[in-house]
Amino acid sequence: MFTAEQIASIINARIEGDANASVRSFSRIEDAKPGDLSFLANPKYEEFLYTSKASVIIINQNFELKQPVPATLLRAADPYSSFATLLKLYQEHKNSLTIGIEENAYVSEKAEIGENVYIGAFAYISDGVKIGKNAKIFPGVFLGKQVEVGENTELFPNVVIYNECKIGNNCTVHSGTVIGADGFGFAPQQDGTFQKVPQIGNVLIEDNVEIGANTTIDRATIGSTTIKSGAKIDNLVQIAHNAEIGPNTVIAAQAGISGSTKLGRNIMIGGQAGLVGHIHIADFVRINAQSGVSKSILEQKKAVTGTPAFDYSAALRSQSVARRLPELEQRIIELEKLVKSLKKR
Repeated sequence: MFTAEQIASIINARIEGDANASVRSFSRIEDAKPGDLSFLANPKYEEFLYTSKASVIIINQNFELKQPVPATLLRAADPYSSFATLLKLYQEHKNSLTIGIEENAYVSEKAEIGENVYIGAFAYISDGVKIGKNAKIFPGVFLGKQVEVGENTELFPNVVIYNECKIGNNCTVHSGTVIGADGFGFAPQQDGTFQKVPQIGNVLIEDNVEIGANTTIDRATIGSTTIKSGAKIDNLVQIAHNAEIGPNTVIAAQAGISGSTKLGRNIMIGGQAGLVGHIHIADFVRINAQSGVSKSILEQKKAVTGTPAFDYSAALRSQSVARRLPELEQRIIELEKLVKSLKKR
């Protein structure tokens, strides 16, 4: 249980109301009960601010109230980020209570296990694995030979990491994800068959990366498939061999990144987008959902959409014209009638 005063000191907020108001759980502002902590970031939910039963609510430091609020208010520069910070601290506190190696886990004598590590039942830790301190390896995880897992990293149930792949510090990999499976490399033969090209590289994931459930990241043919620091990858994403995902890039669900494609920093890719292989995407580019990117985008901060992907603003203009096509068709028909009538005269 924490008081409003304690929470304010963590998120650098100004208190309005009872500094001793206490909370023991989190809730959405419209569903909150006494003892809950909530927040208001989106103005469209303002009506709930005046009726919420939450004990403490985080709001923007410049928000102007239209009527009194029964809850204690914490005025912060960014309510959403402040709430996220508190959720993270809460989660870290819960996870810190779970350490040790559970029965039925297999840990090789040749593995190096750091301090305060948790390894769940039926996890398999192979020869030469290195696990940093405070890491959490949940039940059913498989770590192949020479895999490295950094400090404070969490691998949720049934994650599979193939030989020699490296995961950095403070990473999160959700259930069912496979890291380091062979890249899709086959050489066509004269008789119509395909010869497999051995994939002898690995996957290198830097610090502070989060990877969603059932995502697949293929090992490089030679060298490394690389996920740079701060990247966030959603569920059901496919990243092919030798691809490079830049720092702080975010990729939404069901997107596919083909082999040897290089993404810059702070790129945003919408769901179900597809990128062909061997192209480069510049920093801060935004790729709309279901876009098909068939060539490099070298202009920073460009926004694209459609298949094949083209400029987002131009696409909006095209869509506006397309919606008017029935009307334009009717006008053309009327003009044709008028022209025929004039010819007859």
